[in-house]
Parts: sequence; C-alpha cells; structure tokens
Amino acid sequence: MKLQVEIAGKSFKNPVTTASGTFGSGAEYEAFVDLAALGAVTTKGVANVPWAGNPTPRLAETCSGMLNAVGLQNPGIDLFCKRDIPHLKEKGASIIVNVCGRTIADYVEVVERLSDEPVDLLEINVSCPNVKAGGIAFGQNPDALFEITKEIKKKARQPVVMKLSPNVTDITEMARAAEAAGSDALSLINTITGMKIDIHRRRLLLANGTGGLSGPAIHPVAVRMVYQVHKACSLPIIGMGGISTGEDAIEMMMAGASMVAVGTANFHNPGATMDVLEGIKSYMEAYNIVDIHEIIGCI
Repeated sequence: MKLQVEIAGKSFKNPVTTASGTFGSGAEYEAFVDLAALGAVTTKGVANVPWAGNPTPRLAETCSGMLNAVGLQNPGIDLFCKRDIPHLKEKGASIIVNVCGRTIADYVEVVERLSDEPVDLLEINVSCPNVKAGGIAFGQNPDALFEITKEIKKKARQPVVMKLSPNVTDITEMARAAEAAGSDALSLINTITGMKIDIHRRRLLLANGTGGLSGPAIHPVAVRMVYQVHKACSLPIIGMGGISTGEDAIEMMMAGASMVAVGTANFHNPGATMDVLEGIKSYMEAYNIVDIHEIIGCI
C-alpha cells in the first residue's frame, strides 16, 4: 500500500497533516499521536513578533462545529525557532509552518527568518486583516493576494502554500491569482465567518463579535471549494474543513486534495489524526487500492 504523496517537490510519508491552530506545535498531543507517523505537523500560526490574540470569550460551540476568535495568539518567530522547530525535528516530524502577519513586510520578515530552518513548507495565512488596506483580509482581494504571494516568493527558500479564505464570492479567482503570482501549492479552506448570540444576556457571545466557523458543519463547503480549485488550476492542494474520519479524508482527496489536514476534530478526539490515517488505510484495503494516487482527483 503506497501512501506517500508529494507537495511542491516535498515528499510526505502519508497524506495526513494537522490544521493550523488546532494542534499547537504537537507537544500537547504527544500522549495520543506519534508525530513521526503523520505526513506532517502543521504548526500554529507564527508572526514576526508575539501576538496576544483577542480578548475572551473567544471560543463557542455550535451545532456540528465551533466558532473561534482566538486572534492568532502566538509567541513570535524567535521563540518558535528556538523551541518548537527543534522539538518537532527531535520527534521525527515533517514540518509545515503557518505564517501570519498584518502587513506584507511582517510576512516577509517571518519567511526570511525561516530560510535556514529545517522546515518543509510555508503555509501562508492570508485570512489575516491587511492593516494597510482598511482591515480587509489579504485573501479576500485577488490583487492583494497576488501582491503578497509575489513578494513572499521573492524571499522564500521553502515552497510556499497559500491558504485560501472561503469568505469570497469566487474561490477559483483567488486560486488563479495565487497561482499566477508563483504559489507552489494551495491549502483550503480556512474558517467561515460566523456569529453567535447569547439570547439570555442579549449580547454577542464572542468578545470579537464574529469568529471563524470550523468543524463538520463546513465540510460540504470545503469539498465543493477543493473540487472547484482542483479544476481551475494545476497546483497541488492541501484540503481541510470538517475532516474527522477516514471517509471525510477520502472524499476530500477524491475532490482533488493531495493531502488533508485534521483540525477541529483534535479538540474532542486528540487521536483524530491517527484515526483518520487508519481510516484511509482501511478504505484502501477494502477497495483493493494499491496507491493513494488512484483516488486523488478521481471525481
């Protein structure tokens, strides 16, 4: 059974990784997950300086999912390079670093800082608000997405994976913009903007007002967008959004994803990534599939 996949020239032992922001840098999950057994560990977003994140409350459960407005709280790139990367390498994990920022210069600074670090891919979170463009996310405007992708590619020494926002009218327009600017791969989808109201206190539940919806509720939307992007461009895709079983992962890969990322499921099942991997293997055995590439984009 061949599970090995390739993203932008980098080889991974299997197609299962973690979704940024749901797995830290792996240390919290080591009692449940063999980090070296995963295709890769995708880290929590890291910025050029530490971010405190948004005020609380910033998490809320919803039907079939959750809302989060954590605000990309992170310790900054210096501590990340000193503590998290060495730990992941010690555990034998392949590493995908999620990068965030508020300006193009912020992103570029992190990308340059990672140039000599032993990481496999750079996943660029373009759902961050562009403070120089009135707060609209980089990933919600194709021109802004093209510009930030182009500037990052000038400095990046590792392959660049642009993480697309689903909060747009046409996801294929954004995918084509990233591809035209030189992105090596794409990941999608990020969370969908949502809101929850505390009807007893008559106020918004999240201090930030809105938050990102994730979990099984968004899975059909994610599958549809991965399918559309796979048809619209030639870049490899890391698919995510509500994956909690091997069947979910197989569906996403049939839509066109070469890898899949497990996110919200980690919170209620810390062994979810391993369960998804075993589910993929069981499916392949049941249908006599020798190579995972037989199903990638088969729809």
